[in-house]
Amino acid sequence: MPPTARKLAAGPCTGAERSRSSKSPPPRVLAWTAAVLALVVVGTLLWRGSDAAATTSTTAAPADVPGGTPAGAVSASWEAATTATGGAARSAVDGGRVVVGDRHGVRALDVGTGVQAWRYTRANARLCDWTLAGGRVVAAFATEDRCDEAVALSVDTGVRAWTRNLDLRPDVVLSATDGVVLAASPTGVLTVDPLGNTTRWRAAPDEGCTVEDAGVGGAGVAVLQRCTDGARLRLLDGYDGTEVWTRDVAAGATLAGVEEAVVVAGDDGVQLLAAADGAPLGAPVADAAQALVGGVGATALVWAAGELLAVDADTGAVAWRTPATGLPTGAVDRALLPAGTPVPVPEGDAVVLRDLATGEELQRVDAPDLGGGGLVTVTGPVVVQQFPDRVLAHA
Repeated sequence: MPPTARKLAAGPCTGAERSRSSKSPPPRVLAWTAAVLALVVVGTLLWRGSDAAATTSTTAAPADVPGGTPAGAVSASWEAATTATGGAARSAVDGGRVVVGDRHGVRALDVGTGVQAWRYTRANARLCDWTLAGGRVVAAFATEDRCDEAVALSVDTGVRAWTRNLDLRPDVVLSATDGVVLAASPTGVLTVDPLGNTTRWRAAPDEGCTVEDAGVGGAGVAVLQRCTDGARLRLLDGYDGTEVWTRDVAAGATLAGVEEAVVVAGDDGVQLLAAADGAPLGAPVADAAQALVGGVGATALVWAAGELLAVDADTGAVAWRTPATGLPTGAVDRALLPAGTPVPVPEGDAVVLRDLATGEELQRVDAPDLGGGGLVTVTGPVVVQQFPDRVLAHA
């Protein structure tokens, strides 16, 4: 026979049993229970206020980089808000990813669809600035007043490569090459190795000067200083910080960009300066007080006064010029194009792929939704415009 189920409280309790059941637990048991509950409460509060609890970090499989070139006509396909760097547009495209920022972190989107691939956000911190460097996103965060933490993430997957503490001003601006991350503020500049997370060097401005602008490129780190006795431009080696040269510039000069040469703009026009000694490379290439500068190899691409100029960074000679409504960033996959290195030149309601060496038109892509200004990148069949506050993809 199966066992008979026990019936609880089958009979009345005796007086001794009632006395034992009404006894309180010993004081040591109560004290231990209270201590455990207190630890649980404190631990929960600490967790909720910790960096780990405030961080949202997702990853993704590596992206498939789309091949080919844009069709004969494209239209706006997706758009996303982002953050500016020093008030300007930044290069945000790397392979099959487009990186955007917001107040608390960065996200990587699929270049073809705009769908989020991965994200890294800190609810308890402010994103100070971010930049792309050698296949990584390097971002600086402020947990209090200063920007005191940095993180490097794979652009492709969002996997964290490193984190480190820094001590940067809240108005720091980041820029980068594949091998150097530059942090610039009015009180000085600092460089970080994007692969190894070490601080390479720092430099304060000359006595009586503040840093107005700084940039990094193949020539090194250029620092524009405003001083009590005028304006001064310095070029420092990007890897060890040694001074290459210093020269006085006009009071109203701006640092337009740093590629294989340093480019300044002002009342005297847009002038290339030699990386070796800071000497002017020929005459000014454009009569404009402002310019945006990019580069492909030894060619500087200068967008000024409604024109794009391809300039030899070694000699300052202009190879070609054409009307343009923005600045190309990077070359185009040339697998389906004639020989040459094509660059995507925005021209009103079209993007024209032009040969870098000659300026010859290789392909014209009608783009009626193309806006003026900003940076233009072509990745496979997608045209991506990067503005200070948003990115806009056309396909």
